[in-house]
Amino acid sequence: MTRYYLEDFAVGQTFGSGALRIDRDRIMAFAAEFDPQPFHLDDAAARNTLFGGLAASGWHTAALTMRIMLDGEFKPAGGVLGVGIDELKWPRPVRPGDTLRVHNEVLEVRESKSRPDHGLIKVRTTTLNQNDESVQVLVANLVVPKRPLPQT
Repeated sequence: MTRYYLEDFAVGQTFGSGALRIDRDRIMAFAAEFDPQPFHLDDAAARNTLFGGLAASGWHTAALTMRIMLDGEFKPAGGVLGVGIDELKWPRPVRPGDTLRVHNEVLEVRESKSRPDHGLIKVRTTTLNQNDESVQVLVANLVVPKRPLPQT
């Protein structure tokens, strides 16, 4: 498994992932614990909302995105360590039966001003459904270590 240090990242670089199918029970279990609103919990009630049917919580979509991303190609050394989010959008809902995958694109790479052994990368993470429609767009700033100097 390749781990990427700051020096390995370049603007425009992309990383993909595998796919994960989302079922009704997972949507409802997450919602029951963390976002108990009718459009996440009840098919009949959800039909009469803006969603027009059962939809996963946006926070569930964010958690699923993290899981899919961690299982994908994007492997910063030291892990995916976020220090802030510039943008978070949910352009369309995740529905039961959707299959999600993640596409990461490096937008910026820079050295840290306060930590000389680290840098920052800005990454756009787009979560797509089986129809290649965006269900989440996240732009985050991540801390990434520089490659360690060889010991002499």
